[in-house]
Amino acid sequence: MKPSKKFARSIYHAVKGIVHVAKTELNFQIQLFFGAVVMVLMIVLPLQSWERILLILMIAAVLVLEVLNTALERISDALKPRLSPVVRDVKDMMAGAVLLTSLTALVVGILIFWTYLFSSR
Repeated sequence: MKPSKKFARSIYHAVKGIVHVAKTELNFQIQLFFGAVVMVLMIVLPLQSWERILLILMIAAVLVLEVLNTALERISDALKPRLSPVVRDVKDMMAGAVLLTSLTALVVGILIFWTYLFSSR
């Protein structure tokens, strides 16, 4: 198989995986919605470049962690029963990682958008 064809196939499978998570995971759908809201605000408001970059990185971090969380949950369920304390702990830890990143993204968003939305310059 040609390298370009192999690369295209890899991209296809990666997009397929993201679409699957987007269709099946409510948390990912909620995170996509808020990510889109942030993107619209980034277009509408006169943000500085570093603010835009930071917001994009935070959106990506939350979404990537949610995909990893979903993948780890599926692997854990396949390898061990759902009632295993180890599986439960691993799932809780991954959910905690997503929560910490989401809360950090929220704080970053508030700190950046507050001045533009609620301050009279």
